[in-house]
Amino acid sequence: MATGHWLTRGSLVTLILIVIGCSAIGHQLWNQRYGAPTPREPLRNASEDDRFQAHIKPLIEHRCTVCHGCYDAPCQLKMEAREGLFRGAHEDKVYDGTRLLGAELTRLFEDADSTAQWREKGFFPVINERADSAQANLQGSVLARMLQLKRQHPLPTQPVLPDSFDFSLNRDWHCPKAETFDNYAEDYPLWGMPYGLPGLSEREHNRLIHWLEDGAPAGAPNPIGPELQQTVQQWEQFFNADSLKARLTNRYLYEHLFLANLHFEPNPKVFFKLVRSSTPPGEPIERISTRRPFDDPGVDRVYYRLWRDPSSIVAKNHLPYALTPERMTLWREWFLNADYAVTELPGYQPEQAANPFATFVDLPVKARYQFLLDEAEFTIMNFIKGPVCRGQVALNVIQDHFWVSFVDPAFTADKWDGEFLANNSEHLKLPAGVGNTLLPMTNWRRYSQLQKNYLAAKATHLSNKFGEREPLNMEMIWDGEGQNTNAALTIFRHTDSASVHRGFIGPEPKTSWVIDYPLLERIHYLLVAGFDVYGNTSHQLLSRLYMDFLRMEGEMNFINFLPEPVQEPTIAHWYRDAEEDLKEYLDVYQNNLQVETALEYPSGQDHQRRLYQLLSRRLQPVLSGEHQLDELTLNERTREALQTLHSLEGEALRVLPPTTVIYVPDSALFTLIHHNAYSNLSSLFMEQERRLPQEDTLSVAAGIIGSYPNSFMMMDEQDIPAFVNQVRAMSEERDYRKLKDRYGVRRSDPNFWAISDDIHALYRKRAGVRAGLLDYNRLENR
Repeated sequence: MATGHWLTRGSLVTLILIVIGCSAIGHQLWNQRYGAPTPREPLRNASEDDRFQAHIKPLIEHRCTVCHGCYDAPCQLKMEAREGLFRGAHEDKVYDGTRLLGAELTRLFEDADSTAQWREKGFFPVINERADSAQANLQGSVLARMLQLKRQHPLPTQPVLPDSFDFSLNRDWHCPKAETFDNYAEDYPLWGMPYGLPGLSEREHNRLIHWLEDGAPAGAPNPIGPELQQTVQQWEQFFNADSLKARLTNRYLYEHLFLANLHFEPNPKVFFKLVRSSTPPGEPIERISTRRPFDDPGVDRVYYRLWRDPSSIVAKNHLPYALTPERMTLWREWFLNADYAVTELPGYQPEQAANPFATFVDLPVKARYQFLLDEAEFTIMNFIKGPVCRGQVALNVIQDHFWVSFVDPAFTADKWDGEFLANNSEHLKLPAGVGNTLLPMTNWRRYSQLQKNYLAAKATHLSNKFGEREPLNMEMIWDGEGQNTNAALTIFRHTDSASVHRGFIGPEPKTSWVIDYPLLERIHYLLVAGFDVYGNTSHQLLSRLYMDFLRMEGEMNFINFLPEPVQEPTIAHWYRDAEEDLKEYLDVYQNNLQVETALEYPSGQDHQRRLYQLLSRRLQPVLSGEHQLDELTLNERTREALQTLHSLEGEALRVLPPTTVIYVPDSALFTLIHHNAYSNLSSLFMEQERRLPQEDTLSVAAGIIGSYPNSFMMMDEQDIPAFVNQVRAMSEERDYRKLKDRYGVRRSDPNFWAISDDIHALYRKRAGVRAGLLDYNRLENR
């Protein structure tokens, strides 16, 4: 037995040595044939050869970046910027729910300054880095070899591609290097690029191949003009004023805007990031890169600089934010001209820095809340789109469809509330304060107790503040001052991604949130500023568990507007079959809150529906119609047919994917959004056991909802009523297949790329600055 075991280990060691030896020999042969590799750096200035910016980059965007963007790009090959192309690929995944230790940071533009540094971090080239000859440039380029492989082995012509293609989200990566590409091509001849989609046209293929054959020259974008440069200078002066009040304000602004795509024009072509630098305005930016935006910068004075981001705009992480003169005036009024004093700047100790109620205690609560509300869609979009390109762990804590409204600052952000938050800042500590802990449950018990203490204190505070003398009423709901459409939002969860949009979209949802300042701020510091994509399993688990508290708090704020006798039944319906300890958190709040509602509820009427009607009436002047069906350039009969889909519910809907984008050529885009129903969302695990497909619902919205379409369909306007009837008649998978046979634009469709280009063009025309490249990693194969 011992000998046999030894032989097995010995054989394994021998095999490993053989593989290493073959690899070394293969590498040596490549060196002899094409020369030793040398990391290539992108050109620092605009190149005389302008092919990349003018012709190659747009082609890569619409054929490659649609699958290779954000943290979940296959093999970490991020192709939304030339720097990502030069950096290359890596075998490790950023999204890994099993790692015990935090991963090494590999954020493009942040965690290395050169291709050579990326090579030290394990990235390997996908464009040639050996001798500069036509043959070497093609043979040594994984990108060229992938394109040629697709040319040699086109996509099968059958409508549904064979099972040899793996489109699962957590599929194993195959990341071949140039030296091992022959083995990859032999094992997976159909896996050329674009993977699982039609190949490029002959013109597109030749353009990319000739560019790669010439050595892939890639100059920088043209410099920005003097007028835009002057605007940048004005804003950098604002962000770096010297007073303590300004420095604390600008730290607060940075920690909320660090993910924003900042722009100065209604239809911008240039975007900027607000970054921390060790150098002041007027000098080259020396970027300070830390794991989180509130981590210690390691310098005596931080400067906030506007760095031009050369990346293509990818919808799944696009967070546009306009910097206008009007906005600067508001910020001066709220933060700099207000009557308060800052005598000392806070430090960067982890627990304090992760707690905005301690760090920014000197800033007026009303100013902070007004800042967050002014662009509430952006504020919430940060946790929807920001670090969570793939977010099942973070996102299975929210319903598939719910509406959001906000408490008016006049009722939640006065001096009394500022004192309450300051006195309870210890109760408001967030998980980011402990970093990549190895003790998630120990820390969860700690934070759960802090949350109980906070809820009890909050309930007592509100009871004392309002109580019988001021029962809850619609005046307490922020109405956007009659003009700000951020006052009403709809959030959709699409399994492992989500989206947020202005307005109340779709049929009345199962749940709704009413958000106040402390809740909005904690969501940001939990899932945006404090969330570490590269963190270990414990960090991500703890963040998800804490988000349970925040969801319940938002839901309870909504329920408080209902009559007391129906509150408990409503909670019971929302949390059917939930764990017993969940009731503790709900009871703590309810048992301590002594307020009543002043809203009128006629007998016999559905109370929750009545509350939705009152909210809609209150917010009617600012309810965005952007995604309402009335916005579609279709005749009234067609829109009425689509409207009937809002009444669909039940098990038959489970055959629909989360999102289906429907294209009416040269006319309209609209989206079907399938909402999965659950008995409750109180557990991270066994989600499917809590599924209630008989309660599934469907929304139809104008424009594109979500960033990851699961299915494309195309039809003429006159076909829409028949399409609606076919959807309404579905009951099983084969019915859905028939729908796709008639209207679907499948992965295998030879016209896929032409239709994709048309959809993107119409999307940009309709959505303007909010549009970006869609992501095709979730396209189904049915």
